[in-house]
Order: sequence, then C-alpha cells, then structure tokens
Amino acid sequence: MKSLQALKHALADAGHQVDVLEHEKDFPLFRDKLEPIGLFPLKPLVSQIFQVNVGKMCNQVCKHCHVDAGPDRKEIMTRETMQLCLDVLKKNESFTTVDLTGGAPELNPDFRWFVEEIKKMNRHIIVRCNLTIILANKRFNDLPDFFKHHAIEVVSSLPSYTKDRTDRQRGDGVFEDSIKALQMLNEVGYAKEGSGLILNLVYNPAGAFLPPSQPALEKEYKEALLKDFGIVFNNLFAITNMPISRYLDYLLVSGNYVSYMEKLIAAYNPTAATNVMCRNTISVGWDGFLYDCDFNQMLDLKLSCTESTHLSNYNASLIDKRDIVVNQHCYGCTAGAGSSCGGVVAE
Repeated sequence: MKSLQALKHALADAGHQVDVLEHEKDFPLFRDKLEPIGLFPLKPLVSQIFQVNVGKMCNQVCKHCHVDAGPDRKEIMTRETMQLCLDVLKKNESFTTVDLTGGAPELNPDFRWFVEEIKKMNRHIIVRCNLTIILANKRFNDLPDFFKHHAIEVVSSLPSYTKDRTDRQRGDGVFEDSIKALQMLNEVGYAKEGSGLILNLVYNPAGAFLPPSQPALEKEYKEALLKDFGIVFNNLFAITNMPISRYLDYLLVSGNYVSYMEKLIAAYNPTAATNVMCRNTISVGWDGFLYDCDFNQMLDLKLSCTESTHLSNYNASLIDKRDIVVNQHCYGCTAGAGSSCGGVVAE
C-alpha cells in the first residue's frame, strides 16, 4: 500500500531504529474497521476548518509533540505561502474557521499580518498558543491584547493543573509561566461571562494510556485552577496521543508501542470513526502542501488527489471528492470517545 510505504519512509527519516511496520501483521488494518460500517473509502463532508501550520519553530520541546517542534526547527511559512492560503480562503467560503498551529505560530514573523488579513474576510480564527510564548520575550507580552482585539479563540495545552506533572511533560518552569499567561488572558477578558472571548485548554496523557472522561477532567481542572490561581477557562479538550514522532519515540524506548496500539484498537469506536476531524478539515503544511489532517502532515501523507496537493493548484471539486488517506495511527482518533483538535468526537 502506498500509504504504508510513505509511513515507513517517514519513520526512517525520523531516525527510528525499530521497524514499526513489522508489527502490522499483528494489528488489523484501520481500513478493515471502516469497511463494515460503510466508511471505506473514507470521504470528506463539507470543508469547514482550514488548519494552517505556519512553522515548526517553538520555544518549547514537549515530550508528546507530534510536530517534533523546537527552537532548532527552521521550517517557517513565508508570506508568499500565506498569500496562497488567503487566495484559497477567498475562493472557498465554506471554510468558516482558520486554525493556526505550529510550533509556536506566534514565532512566524508574519503571524500578525496573517491574522489581520484573515480577519478582513470575517473568518473565525483559532490560535494554538503554548502560553509560555507570551512571557518568552517582551515583544510577545501584548499577545493577550492582540488576541482580544481580533476576537481570536485561544487553545492552549496544559497537561495538568499541577506543577510537577506539567513540567515533566513540557519542561522546567513551563507550569509557572503557563499560569501567569492564563491570568494575563483572564485579565483582558478571556473566558469571562459575556466577553465572547474563548479560552480552551488541552490535556494530553503523560504516559502510554488513553485520556480519561473529558467532562470529568474538565470539572477537576476548573475547580483546581479557580481555587489555586483564580483562573477560569471555557472548555477542556482531552486529546489522545498519536503514535507518531516524539510520542512514538517514547513508546518504542519504553517498550510500550505494542501494548499502546492494542489499547487503541480495543477501544475502537465506530461512532468516533464517523465523526473524525479529517472529514471537515484541510491541513496546510508550512510549505503549502495539503493533507487530510495535522497527523498525516507529520507523516508526509499528502492528499490522495495527486492533481491538487498544494495551495498553488488547489482544486475544490477534486479535493471535495477525494478519498481520505487513513493508516494505523488513525486508531488514535477513533478510540473511546474519539479524539480531534477539538477534543472528543463521540458521546
């Protein structure tokens, strides 16, 4: 299968010494889970979310990061490629939300220009802010005000409401800076009743296990953060770690790869498969190439419609009819209540 070969190539490029694909014979193919419920080939619905990775540079090096982002990454989207994004948005009004990711998207030198141009088209903007970037340098201290001015929805990772667990996953000092940044966002009105300013948090498990109940965890977070730090937020998204990039490294080194895959497969939920985010999302790489989702992007699994795999040759009619590329990591999005960039996808 072409996609399996692409996955093998991506894993080899990432320096993995263990051939993950040797275990394929032990696991049912993800496509075989879709066929009995009439979902293979998996087809898109209406494209509503235009998710753009504006660069892999980040001020943090998180252990679970599927982008493998960090300070040493030089891949940055140029203004020319951003303009191609804007051109696609102008021609495709079905995209009501633009989701900006990184790395730390704010480190792209044209980040603010890009946001301002998108807002001119009256699109809802999500920025996946790691929080610590707000305190990383004086030039970022005004980000809460910038976000407020453009009514940006802020989505931020916070692995725990305790210092120890957060710093273990994201680095020393991250929890303290994250708390300060959340307080700064609250100060300008984020998550305050009637403000219309949305602040959501993201939880990723720290080990080789699935996330707990999202509603229950959200309740814990809200109570703890309010009691200890006076912080409020809107929603908590519990996201399953995908067996790719740094998290895959962890699984292999710790000897947990097989058992983790078995957990994902055992927890497969057909309802979650119906609602996977790749059905209403187009993912754009920093260099303008197109993918079904952010995870496929990191494995270099481009759109299946070979005539339209880049912003420069974006063809909505072809893209809307494409077969979505699926692979074994897709079990992560369909385990339990499911997982997406917006949290669970099934009751």
